[in-house]
Amino acid sequence: MEPGLSLIVLLLACAVAMVTLFRRLNLPAILAYLLAGLAAGPGGFGWIDYTSTIQHLAEFGIVFLLFSLGLEFSIPKLLSLRRIVFGAGPVQVLATGGVVGLGMHLAGFSMTTSVVTACALSLSSTAIVVRELITRGETNTTFGRSATGILLFQDLAAVIMLVLLPSFGGNDSGAAWTMAGETLLQAALLFVGIFVVGKWILPRLLEETNRARSDEVFVMSALLLALVAAWVTHALGLSMALGAFLAGMMLGESHFRHQIESDIRPFRDLLLGLFFMTVGMLIDPALFISHWHIIILAATVLVLFKSILIATLLRLQGEHIHTALRTGMGLSQAGEFGFVLVTLAVSHDMMGADRAGIVVAITVLTMAVTPALINNSARLARRIHDRLADPVEDPVIDENTRGHVILCGYGRVGQNLARYLSKFHLQSVAIDSDLIRIQEASEAGEKLLFGDAARKEILVKAGINRASLLVITFDDARHAEKIMHTVRAISPDLRILVRTRDDTYLDQLQDAGATEVVPETLEASLMLIAHALLLLDVPFGKVLAMLRSSRRDRYKLLQGYYHGDSFPTMDSSGNPYRLLHAVTLAGSPRCAGKTIADTGLEKLNVEVRAVRREGRNLQDPERDFQLATGDVVILYGALDAVEAGEELLLGG
Repeated sequence: MEPGLSLIVLLLACAVAMVTLFRRLNLPAILAYLLAGLAAGPGGFGWIDYTSTIQHLAEFGIVFLLFSLGLEFSIPKLLSLRRIVFGAGPVQVLATGGVVGLGMHLAGFSMTTSVVTACALSLSSTAIVVRELITRGETNTTFGRSATGILLFQDLAAVIMLVLLPSFGGNDSGAAWTMAGETLLQAALLFVGIFVVGKWILPRLLEETNRARSDEVFVMSALLLALVAAWVTHALGLSMALGAFLAGMMLGESHFRHQIESDIRPFRDLLLGLFFMTVGMLIDPALFISHWHIIILAATVLVLFKSILIATLLRLQGEHIHTALRTGMGLSQAGEFGFVLVTLAVSHDMMGADRAGIVVAITVLTMAVTPALINNSARLARRIHDRLADPVEDPVIDENTRGHVILCGYGRVGQNLARYLSKFHLQSVAIDSDLIRIQEASEAGEKLLFGDAARKEILVKAGINRASLLVITFDDARHAEKIMHTVRAISPDLRILVRTRDDTYLDQLQDAGATEVVPETLEASLMLIAHALLLLDVPFGKVLAMLRSSRRDRYKLLQGYYHGDSFPTMDSSGNPYRLLHAVTLAGSPRCAGKTIADTGLEKLNVEVRAVRREGRNLQDPERDFQLATGDVVILYGALDAVEAGEELLLGG
């Protein structure tokens, strides 16, 4: 077997084994690749040396990573998040880099090593954070948008760092700055050229390619575009990654974006995995053992510093303290672009392998704890918020409010009930444990409390002693019993309405203190029976009497039925999930001064259900209603359409 081929086989075998193991342990695949490289490289079993052949092959992984990043780098998305992207983003990168670089320089490290390390550690892991956001379904939450905004600037900063880093490879600082200026000028001219080609030429070429009706031709075309762009920038003396990024960004606005991204992903993941394995070869276990105290201390300080810094910056920009804390914890690690910078610095003799190994070890350690930090960020942020919060904070329900309704659970049933209570001018407050839902609804002006409705202090905060009714809107009989026991200990005479799925726990819930129990399956049966009788010309008075009688008898006639072989638990009609989403028109939104008809939302099949302005809600506004800065617009539609509608309102 040829030496080059044997190296690839060994690396792939290590990668398959490590990735499979790490997936079972629910750990990031990047760590598996790094460990595979460590095991196979000089610091492990010594099967493979860190050769230039492997290094050049791995560089193509960075080319495809930057090309994919360019495809996702939507200019409208950038504009919609510009307050965070160009506010907290640059301050975070500069502050983190400045503190790290200054600290290392004072500790006696060279200026070049300090700058490279500062750049590497100032960035966060786009790959891990975005993957966790997608897995948890939090990309469209305030936490997800804040994290995405900062990551967008970091990605842009990473591209600039990759472009400028080779310019500082020499010892003459004056010549380096001159070369850096020339590099930026070349990059600007290249951007204009690629913009022209990507805007008017590439889409037509891809359309011609697509007419061939051949998947192979289209895949080869996508690969060719990325590699040609990288070759052009390399021929001009610039980074190959820059050309790939610019080409991807130009194609990101075309309708071929998703197909190209899908076609190129296998090559990107394979070559990127190979790149991370080459980074793993830089890790020296002996170096970690001899410097473990420095590595662990540096990783801990970095995570704490970035968490506090990002949370503080977002808090200063007006974000909720819970969102700010979660974003800080989620972006506290160093990222994969740090590996790219360190590897590039080593290849240009700007940093020694031992220094690079320490930086890589610190980065790996911070990335290893990231999934656990993100998964527990909501709980940790809530605990920190409870400790920092002022005990005399503004109550959700005014102390003078009497006769309001407490809703335990604010899902679909709870929200529908709240809307009808508002229609009859009855006040309500909801208690829910879903922070994402609370953030969305609170932006729309709803009154909600976070917590468990079975806790006495939460019910007291909701004004249970002054309430006229408590409704348990979720289907969990055991939890409903706990809530009722707590309620009865505080307010024995309060009326309680409980929702349940069927009549299984009907008697237990009534014995626990429920005033009324509504089994939704039986109520649906009653409604179907009533409609059937009306269609059969049974007088309305008799149908109404039947309904009253059935409820008075606690659904006795409906209890018990013949179970079938299967129990469908979800709608299989294939209809898209539709949701409400609140969009705050902060800063300088593009839609300010425009009417709803002029925004173009109708073309996206997105409805404007309400507009909240200066504390007042306007339900179902007319098409000629004019939007203004500071409004909170409540959109309704399919998930993709609502996301596009938000970009349309904010970024144009």
